[in-house]
Amino acid sequence: MKLELARGFFVVGALGVASLAMAAWEQPRPQILSAVHGEGQCPLPRVAKAESAVRPDHDLLLLMFGLAQGSGPQH
Repeated sequence: MKLELARGFFVVGALGVASLAMAAWEQPRPQILSAVHGEGQCPLPRVAKAESAVRPDHDLLLLMFGLAQGSGPQH
C-alpha cells in the first residue's frame, strides 16, 4: 500500500470520527425547569434535612477582627 493512499484513508477516517463526535456532542441548553408537584419551588431531595436557624458565632467574628487588626506593619 502506498504511503499517499494510507494517508488518505487516515484523513478520511479521522474526519469521519470527528464528524460523528460532533454530531453526538450535546450542549446544555437554556430551558425552564418546572417543579413536578407544581409548588413553584425547586424540588428538594428526599434526604434533605430541615435546617435550624443559623446564628452567627461571635467568637469567630472577634477572631477575624483580631486577625485583621494584627496584619498591619509593626511600629
